[in-house]
Amino acid sequence: MKRVFAVMFIFSFAACAFAIPLEKLVSREAAQILTVEKRHIISVKLTNSEPTLAPNNIGVRNSVTAIMNTINPNILVETLSLYNKPDRAKTDSAVWDEKQKIMLFNQMTAISTLTGIQYYSSSRSAMRTFYEYSTVIDDPTAKKVLPDPSFARLPASLTLFARQKDLTFGDNIYRYDYLIAADVVLFTQENITALSYGIIPVIGRGNMRSLMSVIDCGDSILIYAVSAAKTASVPGLYDKISNSLSNRAKAVLSWFSEKINSNL
Repeated sequence: MKRVFAVMFIFSFAACAFAIPLEKLVSREAAQILTVEKRHIISVKLTNSEPTLAPNNIGVRNSVTAIMNTINPNILVETLSLYNKPDRAKTDSAVWDEKQKIMLFNQMTAISTLTGIQYYSSSRSAMRTFYEYSTVIDDPTAKKVLPDPSFARLPASLTLFARQKDLTFGDNIYRYDYLIAADVVLFTQENITALSYGIIPVIGRGNMRSLMSVIDCGDSILIYAVSAAKTASVPGLYDKISNSLSNRAKAVLSWFSEKINSNL
């Protein structure tokens, strides 16, 4: 990919003073799967489908709507996951404290740690490396490698550029935009350059957008991610692109879950 993570839509919404119960964020069926069956939920939709898993959070839904309206995607991949906090990190009615927010934010900006993350390839029945490398860069032109940023205090918003090489689209540049509010931490992604499958252009500049959001539920954390793409109509490649977006979602979800598990 030539543009890596173009990130976040900045929006404003009312701050929430309390952790949000899971049953107010997702459907009863989704809550059953997440809490009783303890499974992730993944949905792959083709041909201009609408998202169905977005939590009932105005900031998240506004961002997802902006993605849909901007690119009118023909591939949409959503994932929903619940992470149970360790006892030391659980809160009662108050939203996560500042220390927890800073930790989560610094995990999201640790772009270099995406290097070497893996996903399960159904076609090969084996684990495969997703990103061969992943680094923060100064800008899309100079591409000077920078260390992952780390914050002792939370910024209201942040934009980063990254250079990443994956097994489907190759070496590309992306933009990440981050935002923190009282009840959600999230970033959005946009490809800065056109993406190709081998020598075949398949996704134009700005036509792949992703979002990952983290919502505090008191004793747990709800993670919602969506990847959307407006792809060229190339015979034989539609399924490959769809599978790649699905694998991306799973790999990034696994990466982030492991990081909060070891740091929260």
